[in-house]
Amino acid sequence: MNIRKILFLCALLGAFLMTFVILPPDTLSLAGIKTHQQTLLSHVDHAPLRSALIFFALYVAVSALSIPGAAVLTLLGGALFTLWEGTVLVSFASTLGATLAMLASRYLLRDWVQRRFARQMATVNAGMARDGAGYLFALRLMPLFPFFLVNLLMGLTRITVRRYWWVSQLAMLPATVIFLNAGRELGKVASLRDILSLGVVFAFTLLGLLPLVTRRLFSRYLPADKK
Repeated sequence: MNIRKILFLCALLGAFLMTFVILPPDTLSLAGIKTHQQTLLSHVDHAPLRSALIFFALYVAVSALSIPGAAVLTLLGGALFTLWEGTVLVSFASTLGATLAMLASRYLLRDWVQRRFARQMATVNAGMARDGAGYLFALRLMPLFPFFLVNLLMGLTRITVRRYWWVSQLAMLPATVIFLNAGRELGKVASLRDILSLGVVFAFTLLGLLPLVTRRLFSRYLPADKK
């Protein structure tokens, strides 16, 4: 293992320890953020920049380490910041965290991911070979496909970091805005199921499949001399 991999591993372990030391128990739950909401709002009012940086760093750590709670943190972002502030913070933090998780899979966890998710990896490889970045876009928009699993599996593909970043950021943006907007009425949210209703899940799935379906229709029906 070269020095870069060692430093990267140390950084991930440090982030993991920091997250669990700093966060009070049960913070990354819906009940937990409701309990601490007023205290956190007070901190944001007194130190907005520092609060935003702490929120950003925490979100990156949670996303990079695949710790359950990113959806709850997005709701909290909606409760603490304006919609545009929350969108910037969450969009870039979630994408950075996802990219770090992908790189960890590519350089540190490759053998384990290949053994543990061999069947899923075959499906992803086929999808990437057929549809390229459009396949990643579709996976990101499907709420039923686990966020952490996309990161792990994409780390074993040949997708470049730059393409992985911008496709992920674009595809995760709709859900980010929906959760942030719901966080503005945090007290009325009883469950995450209240936000991701069956209709919303279906709409996201259709949106994710649209580029793939369109590409296949063009490929199938467009005359060869016009392709």
